[in-house]
Amino acid sequence: MISHSRENPSSSPAEKAFCANLLQAIHAAAQPLTILRAGLGNSEADQISLEALRELTTHSAAEVERLCLFFSYIQQFVITESFPPHLAVAELPPLLEHVVDGVGLLFETSGMHLTIELPDACPSVLIDSARTPQALSSVLLLAHSLSRSQDTVQLLVSWSASEVKLIVENQNACVKSFNAEENLSIALAESNIRSQKGTFSYTTNPFRVQIQLATASFQS
Repeated sequence: MISHSRENPSSSPAEKAFCANLLQAIHAAAQPLTILRAGLGNSEADQISLEALRELTTHSAAEVERLCLFFSYIQQFVITESFPPHLAVAELPPLLEHVVDGVGLLFETSGMHLTIELPDACPSVLIDSARTPQALSSVLLLAHSLSRSQDTVQLLVSWSASEVKLIVENQNACVKSFNAEENLSIALAESNIRSQKGTFSYTTNPFRVQIQLATASFQS
């Protein structure tokens, strides 16, 4: 008896993470699809009342929005994996202040506090000027969604000769686990940071995200 086998080379950690993220997004997208199929499949256009039709339309629209969101995450995961980052030397303080300004009104109108602590001096970093703000914005928006009125979300920055460390935290925000949308949001933020050779870690109880980026002098 002759058996034939072919060994596949081991996937890299980045490839495994990419596949895991895609599977997570596809699994999440299956839920609204199932709901839509069940709702639309059980409705008879010639028998359904106008009130029921309006309710079905409203409910279906919400599921379509969720479905679009999940497929947007799939697209962004593929883009992040398929295209290399455009790395350039950048100064972090103005970039961070721009990100904070972009979400500040949302925190303010929710009765929350968003603070940023920058050191007097901060070394330049070699980053993708699009992916880094996108990742940080996602983390801050996630922190907002997990926070309550009067909570304080902090963005803390520290540095050494080799790296700059960014921490986003709210000591009052404690959750056991993220929902599908939150999981994908933080997974994409992590993917964007790791594509630049940065490191990304987080905890949910309390909510805390740590991003580390190598300084430009250290990478050169």
